[in-house]
Amino acid sequence: MNSIVALAGGVGGAKLAHGLAQVLAPEQLTIIVNTGDDFEHLGLHISPDLDTVMYTLAGLANPETGWGLAGETWNFLEALGRLNGETWFRLGDRDLATHIERSRRLWAGETLTEVTQALCAALNIHVSLLPMTDDVLRTMVQTDEGELEFQEYFVHQQCRPRVGGFRFDGLQAAAPSAAVVAALEKADAIIFCPSNPFVSLDPILSLTDVRERVQQKRAIAVTPIVGGQALKGPAAKMLAELNLDVSPVAVAQHYAGLLRGFVLDSVDSALVPDLEALGLQVLVTDTIMRTESDRARLALEVLDWGLGIGG
Repeated sequence: MNSIVALAGGVGGAKLAHGLAQVLAPEQLTIIVNTGDDFEHLGLHISPDLDTVMYTLAGLANPETGWGLAGETWNFLEALGRLNGETWFRLGDRDLATHIERSRRLWAGETLTEVTQALCAALNIHVSLLPMTDDVLRTMVQTDEGELEFQEYFVHQQCRPRVGGFRFDGLQAAAPSAAVVAALEKADAIIFCPSNPFVSLDPILSLTDVRERVQQKRAIAVTPIVGGQALKGPAAKMLAELNLDVSPVAVAQHYAGLLRGFVLDSVDSALVPDLEALGLQVLVTDTIMRTESDRARLALEVLDWGLGIGG
């Protein structure tokens, strides 16, 4: 029975993770999620990428945004605004319960991995969902307006500042959890979900020995760029501002030395020779996941093809 690890963050990553969860037995799949986006807000520990993946796996995510909860209400936020509190990061009433319970457990001494396992169990999620680390690592965005914490850049300033680079604060002291190391060791294939390469997957790959462990495995990336655009989030804007081509080829080059295969959308099929020139095997298919059945279809295609690539 093959063991699959998915590296994920953001809405695109959550969709493919959900597709993989639909077609694999729970014991076959481990999803390792970026926590570089985590931050403290209103005294609470917020884990945006973990929650996006968790809510998606549980069938609770807002289908219009891909993040947050479906049918959310905003009474807390409205009351906070009347008190002149900070409302730029939108916490819905039911979502707030997740952050309070996570924070309570962390304050009681549980690790983020233990807390995530407890929350997943409560939401009837049976696959293994792991934060990339139990340590504190924070993504800092270097911009023309100075260095900004990721949520300040992404949510508060709505990605307006021009990006010049990234730094992972706390990287020297942060390590992948024992569960993450074990999953990577066991993996028959590692799938890079269609997540932002700079702020969703680089934090995971930057942790001690993670790149080296991935290099030893059959690793496949699914493009986050289709037709010169990111389907969700600021990846295309970041590529352009870093003076890189807004192209799947630039994404593949960013992952140089890690991948055996690359999954390309059909609209970009003319780029196959460029990817093959990088030493990659290429699968061309429809990568856009509009429905849950699209997620399962893409997951099956990636698995069937990817597991056939030379290890």
